[in-house]
Amino acid sequence: MCRSIKTLRPPALPDEATEEEIRAAALQYVRKVSGFRAPAAHNREVFDRAVDLIAEATAELLADLEVRGASR
Repeated sequence: MCRSIKTLRPPALPDEATEEEIRAAALQYVRKVSGFRAPAAHNREVFDRAVDLIAEATAELLADLEVRGASR
């Protein structure tokens, strides 16, 4: 979907994804879906809220994934 979003789970990353990496991926996703690189002032709150929710869901997904052959 968006080539600038990188895989955030092992073995693509040697260590766990950082909060900054998760937030950057969420931001790229929201930008792609909304079609806005930076939202207008009247859309800022909803844009930022979407980034927060996507980042939270991504962190939960990564924490709960079971990757075979990788030690936790």
